[in-house]
Amino acid sequence: MNLTRTTAARAAVASSAVLGLLALSGCGAAETGKSTEAGGKKTVSLTVPSWVGAQANVAVASYLLKKEMGYTVKSQQMGEVLAWDALSKGDIDAIMEDWGHPKEEKQYVEDKKTVVKGGDLGVTGHIGWFVPKYYADKHPDVTDWKNLNKYAKDFATVESGGKGEILEGSPDYVTHDEALIKNLKLNLKPNFAGSEASQITAIKKYAKEKKPFLTYWWNPQWLNNEIEMVEVKLPEYKEGCDADPKKIACGYPNTPLQKFFNKDFAKDGGDAATFLKNFKWTTDQQNDVALMIADQKLSPEAAAEKWVKANESTWKPWIPKK
Repeated sequence: MNLTRTTAARAAVASSAVLGLLALSGCGAAETGKSTEAGGKKTVSLTVPSWVGAQANVAVASYLLKKEMGYTVKSQQMGEVLAWDALSKGDIDAIMEDWGHPKEEKQYVEDKKTVVKGGDLGVTGHIGWFVPKYYADKHPDVTDWKNLNKYAKDFATVESGGKGEILEGSPDYVTHDEALIKNLKLNLKPNFAGSEASQITAIKKYAKEKKPFLTYWWNPQWLNNEIEMVEVKLPEYKEGCDADPKKIACGYPNTPLQKFFNKDFAKDGGDAATFLKNFKWTTDQQNDVALMIADQKLSPEAAAEKWVKANESTWKPWIPKK
């Protein structure tokens, strides 16, 4: 994710959510398939990102495609860049939540024209660096990046080698933190937890023990309802300031999250393509489903069913009228 944007065992949450989604779709992790509208079985293939907020999109979309529209849904977890390649080839039909991949967008949307825009998801994402509020209350100036070196020793861990640690999620997420650290001359070192679930596990442990920590983090994210964090103000993002990965010295933008479709699916996917194009909800609605999956331990299908039953006025207009 870019902040874009991914627990009692971070790995457990991510894997259980994905397994639940695969069970929901009725396929194995290696299965993909193109959508077919005319003749034969109607099938839609979706990618499942590794963070729970995006898994919530797939859970609700899959549930409605199956229960309300009679489709078979196949889903597969894959990294963000790999998903773009699979989308271009037609191995998957849609990416439901993209946090901004300008390189891939230029390659597949503008140049190859194998991928088309699928519309706004309705959720705005933001990535940044965060510290827990209990630490910021004691050290208010830590929320200015210029003071991070002053507090680097408080964030040091065994893994950070004497420098302050900035806790990261998956190496697959879109991040330019290493360039920021170098170009802003910060005494910090990234430590990748490996997944959203593992990162959440670490944050929860720090918070329980009231220890200081600095983390790459994002909104929307269901954990923000449980652990209050304060953003560190990085140099202001301006259009183009992140164009050269080696020279980046600015923070992250606010990113209206987008959907992207395989070109053939957008053209020939019929009601399924129309439905996914119409799919648009709020940050709070996404967080409601994500919280059920990650914190309340509901299966993705159960969380989707619960949300669908309580929000007919939201999803009903997504269904194409006959």
